[in-house]
Amino acid sequence: MININLKYVDEVYDSEGRIKDYTLKCPESFNFAYDVIDEIAKAEPNRRALLWCNPRGEEKRFTYGDLKKYSDKTANMLRNRGIGKGDMVMVILKRHYQFWFTILALHKLGAVIIPATFLLTKHDVVYRANAAGVKAIICTGQGDTAEHIDSALPECPSVKFKLMVNGFREGWDDFMTEMEAADDKLERVQTQREEPMILYFSSGTTGNPKMALHPHTYALSHLTTAKYWQNVRPDGIHLTIADTGWGKAVWGKLYGQMFLESCVFVYDFEKFVPSEILSILEKYSITSLCCPPTMFRFLLQEDVKSYDLSALKYCTIAGEALNPDVFNKWYEETGIKLMEGFGQTETTVTIANLVGTEPKPGSMGKPVPHYDIDLIDENGNSVPPGVTGEIVIRTENKIPFGLFNCYYRDESKTAEAWDGKIYHTGDTAWKDEDGYYWYVGRTDDVIKSSGYRIGPFEIESVLAEHPAVLECAVTAVPDELRGNIVKATIVLKKGFTASEELKKELQTFVKKETAPYKYPRLIDFVDELPKTVNGKIRRAAIRMNDSNTK
Repeated sequence: MININLKYVDEVYDSEGRIKDYTLKCPESFNFAYDVIDEIAKAEPNRRALLWCNPRGEEKRFTYGDLKKYSDKTANMLRNRGIGKGDMVMVILKRHYQFWFTILALHKLGAVIIPATFLLTKHDVVYRANAAGVKAIICTGQGDTAEHIDSALPECPSVKFKLMVNGFREGWDDFMTEMEAADDKLERVQTQREEPMILYFSSGTTGNPKMALHPHTYALSHLTTAKYWQNVRPDGIHLTIADTGWGKAVWGKLYGQMFLESCVFVYDFEKFVPSEILSILEKYSITSLCCPPTMFRFLLQEDVKSYDLSALKYCTIAGEALNPDVFNKWYEETGIKLMEGFGQTETTVTIANLVGTEPKPGSMGKPVPHYDIDLIDENGNSVPPGVTGEIVIRTENKIPFGLFNCYYRDESKTAEAWDGKIYHTGDTAWKDEDGYYWYVGRTDDVIKSSGYRIGPFEIESVLAEHPAVLECAVTAVPDELRGNIVKATIVLKKGFTASEELKKELQTFVKKETAPYKYPRLIDFVDELPKTVNGKIRRAAIRMNDSNTK
């Protein structure tokens, strides 16, 4: 290995070998695809980079030399079709290995990739294509996504062409055929570090999704994600369970991992099956794993100890706050402590339990060195330990690498979230006397009932400790007397049956384990909770369903 990451970071470690501080260094012309992938390919072309498989038993192995070759060919194919610097390209490729060819190719061209989920409907496509000025779409042939795109395109005048991966459909060109026919020699396109590189649509609780735009420095900031939080090793195999349409994919399937010259593992599955994931961990000797708490909870419903997970050395967790019971049960089963981290579509990891630190079960950890994190009240004042405040990033002294440029084409929303001095995350937490941060909820998730402010995660953590509860989500329901009351939507474990008696038992359980005013006055038992494709619980969907059923 060539330790390419050390070219971009100055590090300071404490006496016990833990990272104490670091400074990221970014050349003006930095481009991840050229300066990291191609440089590794030049030095060690046969170094393994990507190991891909699917439930049908198909398997592909790509070296860094392969990634250079195929990203060059993909770049030439796209350039021949008119894609150049600043052009917007929507990419909907699930977990197909062609995603890596495509994203690196677009970086090389100076174009802007818009990763998108395969769950988009016609309405979603029309909005996104027109809002961003999408010039081309590269899409999976699996499922009905391409059909939605075809129905949307008459209303999307900016889209000039479309390419398909893993399928055939009239009016679509075949990605692999055109890519293979393209030249594999690419002359470097000059890009600057602050030029746009990647755009994500970030949904809130109201209005259309915002477009979070990141420059090339975003890729550099993820060096810290993999090195100091995920503990990715150059000789290891890292698995992050995320679809490429979501920001979490590049957190765990590209930038930081390949900065460390490691191998990214990709399991191209259609449906999350816990036993399959455990089998994959065993078969391919996965060394580090990252996924949301919900997925760990489902893994724990299997006989974890019946699988040989001896190669697995490190596990991180993000996407939702971590219930202590998941932490404790996974440690009991594997001997591995889950290292929680926090960040957003607009950032890289900002708060985390970093390598070498001792995690507190349920805590997000501490601020990472290159972000100036604070907790503030509604008046903008910093709050003391033990008091809940909004998590913000202070930028008056410096704008950290990893923080987004803006909400594209929306100055008002950008100014609302970031006034140049403070970026508002919209998430709330409190910190203890040791400096560990504890998640409370979104500012719009906090339940105000009878004058009390109640964080939903706190109640969810209590309910999760009850033997009948598999998973749950806590939301607010409007109430004339109290303003709002607490509602718990619960999925029961096998062997338990919904009943009025069980509702009362759960309510009593919460009253005993936390302040009595926090107990859920309403409880719904359901077969499953609404989730994103990556397993994150969609509380907004529960609230919407409640309002629609009144």
